[in-house]
Amino acid sequence: MSLMITDECIACDACIDECPNEAIEADDPIYVIDPDRCTECIEDGGEPACVAVCPVDCIVPDPDNIENAKELKLKAEQLHKDD
Repeated sequence: MSLMITDECIACDACIDECPNEAIEADDPIYVIDPDRCTECIEDGGEPACVAVCPVDCIVPDPDNIENAKELKLKAEQLHKDD
């Protein structure tokens, strides 16, 4: 499943540069995660990079975009096929 940013976001910019898929964008008043680009950093094999740097723990699984590991890996492959 992709991730989402809750209303607790303080728009600190910590997560934007950490996302390898450029899935996070500034919005008003909080940031948003594009579920079509979020792979939960499955390609890196660990915790999502944005979650690790969020100072207020406002990045959570998005219940409206449920994906299993196989789907996330496929999405990551598609996003990085030209890398």
